[in-house]
Amino acid sequence: MKERSLFYPLEMEGLTTLRIQYDWKTDETFLQASKDWESTLDWSRYNKDFFVESIKTDGVVVFNDQQTRELFTKHGADAYLNEVLELVRKGKHFGIDCFYNKDYDIKFMGNMHSRKRGINNTSHGTMKGGIRRHAKSDLELDVIIDGLNLARAMSFKNIAGELPVGGCKSCVIMDELDLTNMQHVGFLGFCLDEIRCSTGPDMGFEPAMTDVMKDNGYSVQYTCGPKGPLGASGKPTAYGVYIALKEAVRFAKGSDDLTGMSFAVQGLGEVGGHYAEYLAENKDVKIYATDINETYAKEFIEKHKANGVDIEYVKPEEILFCDVDVVCPCAIGGVLDDVTIPKLKCDIVWGGANNQIKSSSIEEEMELSKLLADRGILFQTDWWHNTAGVMFGFEEFRHQDNASLERTYSDIDRVLPKNTWKNLNKAKELGITPTECAYKTCFDEIYGGK
Repeated sequence: MKERSLFYPLEMEGLTTLRIQYDWKTDETFLQASKDWESTLDWSRYNKDFFVESIKTDGVVVFNDQQTRELFTKHGADAYLNEVLELVRKGKHFGIDCFYNKDYDIKFMGNMHSRKRGINNTSHGTMKGGIRRHAKSDLELDVIIDGLNLARAMSFKNIAGELPVGGCKSCVIMDELDLTNMQHVGFLGFCLDEIRCSTGPDMGFEPAMTDVMKDNGYSVQYTCGPKGPLGASGKPTAYGVYIALKEAVRFAKGSDDLTGMSFAVQGLGEVGGHYAEYLAENKDVKIYATDINETYAKEFIEKHKANGVDIEYVKPEEILFCDVDVVCPCAIGGVLDDVTIPKLKCDIVWGGANNQIKSSSIEEEMELSKLLADRGILFQTDWWHNTAGVMFGFEEFRHQDNASLERTYSDIDRVLPKNTWKNLNKAKELGITPTECAYKTCFDEIYGGK
């Protein structure tokens, strides 16, 4: 139904922009709809002939809050708007900026959770979070829910990484991006600059998108391209998870020595593969490993066996339930729930995957974290220790071509072990799970504990 779209009233009225802003302190919402550019604007000339602040039409149209609400009512989309506003309100999000390019059929949504950490960081980008593409067949409300949840997680992950930026997630509903179409690329560069968010290409966008953005002068806010100064972010992410794991082992066993321990690694991709290699550097460890690509997994295992690593292949459906010291989810999320948790045979769950607990709310995540704790299994929410990749991206954003791997790894060494140790001990002192403690730390900073 067209009425279940934030963009439908814009399309009907010839508008380009919808801004939704929420103030959790006053519980007030402000809406504004407008026409900010002409359809004839040549987006391939963005940041050459015109910029974010440029006047892009002599026929600007602006609807204030009341007029915007009436606009949605006029087009039968008011009930849908209220659903979206309630999601923003419940999550205490700063808001959503929507940019609609009707000619290219591109619908951009900047889901902004918080600017608090970045507002005085002396950079244009006050927020950080990935940009992902969704198919036109995807339900818009599902896209918004996904974007808002990921934006909030980015706020928390940036706190964990001690980065001076808030959290944001950009979601774009469009056909596959043609990187030779400078009209489309320039428009997406404008959108990121407009919401003041630094990003790296996520699901649905090629990493090469960053190189095209920079090579053509559209936006320096895109990072982690193949030609970037730091390379891929998988290895530093794995390293951060690994050194945080050593703190978890020290907390649980009194020493961070991994000698003789056993590990089950789920996923051998950019993060999981490097994580397994870091684990293998320790004496007498036993590693069980798997990947949904069985051929690749067995090649990985045989290669490392030849180098003297005690590593063994396990079927994907069995990996979580190995009898080991540590289970390491490094693939898809949502693997820990009320069905899988009772079957675990480990002392620690510690991996690099995002959203390892299968939940639809923070409250449900905390409940499942408590189930893990009740079974004597040490676990903290993944975003508190898999944030090295975000630190990696911020290093490139802040320093561009002068970004330094040495400085990045130094920051990872300085931040992640310290914050893991602090979180685990604080949780013990407060009598709560490490997951609940990590959320409490973030809530205290962003919302003053509310």
